[in-house]
Amino acid sequence: MSNNRGRGLQANVLGTFDTVVMAVAGSAPAYSLAATTAVLVGAVGLASPAALLYCAIPMLGIALAFSYLSRIDVNAGASYSWVGRTLHPFLGFISGWALVISATIFMVAGSLPAGSMTLALFDDKLADNTALSTVVGALWFLVMLGVVLGGARLTVRAQLVMSGVELGILALFAVLAVFHTHNARAFDWSWLGFSHFDGMGGFASGALLAAFYYWGWDVTSNLSEETRNSRRTTGLAGLIGVGIVFLLFEVFTIAVNVILSSKQIQENDANVLAVLGEEIWPGWGGKLLIVSVMLSTIATLETTLIQVTRSLFAMGRDRTMPSALGRVHRTWNTPWVAIVVVGGVALAMFIASNALGSVGEILSDAISAIGLQIAVYYGLAGLAVVVAYRKMLLKSPANFLLGGLWPLFGAVFMFWIFVESLGELSGAAIAIGIGGLAVGLVPMLWYWRQGSDYYRPAKLDATRTVEAEYVPDGAGVPSRLHEGLPTDF
Repeated sequence: MSNNRGRGLQANVLGTFDTVVMAVAGSAPAYSLAATTAVLVGAVGLASPAALLYCAIPMLGIALAFSYLSRIDVNAGASYSWVGRTLHPFLGFISGWALVISATIFMVAGSLPAGSMTLALFDDKLADNTALSTVVGALWFLVMLGVVLGGARLTVRAQLVMSGVELGILALFAVLAVFHTHNARAFDWSWLGFSHFDGMGGFASGALLAAFYYWGWDVTSNLSEETRNSRRTTGLAGLIGVGIVFLLFEVFTIAVNVILSSKQIQENDANVLAVLGEEIWPGWGGKLLIVSVMLSTIATLETTLIQVTRSLFAMGRDRTMPSALGRVHRTWNTPWVAIVVVGGVALAMFIASNALGSVGEILSDAISAIGLQIAVYYGLAGLAVVVAYRKMLLKSPANFLLGGLWPLFGAVFMFWIFVESLGELSGAAIAIGIGGLAVGLVPMLWYWRQGSDYYRPAKLDATRTVEAEYVPDGAGVPSRLHEGLPTDF
């Protein structure tokens, strides 16, 4: 194995279409709807469509922040690099760590439904067996681990198939839902207003759950070192991804409000979509939507694996975590050590999670905990773009709005829902969310004492574009792997 500074990830593998597919798959529309709708309805009732709408606006601000930051610094660590080079290296590390921990928790929270959905295709009774669901989910996880290990090209091909079928099924049911006549209640515009929220605390807990729905589009930034013309492509794909999943989330959440009774939603908390499918198209609908959820879950396990392993790769390369994590496989050009380590940790957590209770209970606490961690690293990225572009914000109205004001609003919103929802969440969710972040202080302080260069950063400034630092094996001089946009737009 060559020196980990010498070998980079494989450049120019992904095009614009591939990257948009990855952004949509990262947000996992069918999985998010199946796993989170009952939790969201439990938190805010009929205001679920409003929670998703009012979280989409600041989320677009964060997507703009990622877009603007990826133009000036192409780094697999994304917010870990950007926040460290604008605000403070400690905050940068916590930003990267928040992603690593939330993604690792998600792999357990996501593998359980992957297992139970697969079993539900054969027998609904089997789907309630937590132990069996864990085994099947772990098998799917290992398959995705192998795909991610096999390189970016293989990853994208698998993703195109899974997400293509998933989105096709969702689009079909979105149309059928519009023409469905047997309704539990009539559509009401107030579902998109503030009247159904239980005060500010209720709104914040709904928004925190909504943040989990959207989370994952930023996988495009973690793939930036492997994307063609990534300075333009990764940010654009993230924005398109957020737009597509927003429309799907709204259509299906409104359909759940219209078609299903409160009792049906409560009784099927682990998979509301299957019940919705059965109502819309008796006989076949439930099974088809279960297929879309299963594919969505497996697809998002893949994108989450990419996020966590690319972040750990960047940390290993910077020596803010063990440097072995920065090693790249000679044949596949993937950070194989990071992938193997994450696989081992996640499988250990699968086994431990079996002792915690039912699929529904595990999901509810895990989703809330992940929401807290997402709020931290999204919020920090929103602040980072304002600092990086501070000299350019007054150069044009577009810079001011899209590179400054909107991302800043997104950041403030993320920090607000973090603080506000602490009073609403269960002790377990807070312990997982805050405890997971606190564990990161140990490696941070250890490698800071070891003198990693990451803790003495060159400041990120939008008036200067940053080139990729590594030199691929066999290259004599650092090459401009990423043909960038000029930064004056």
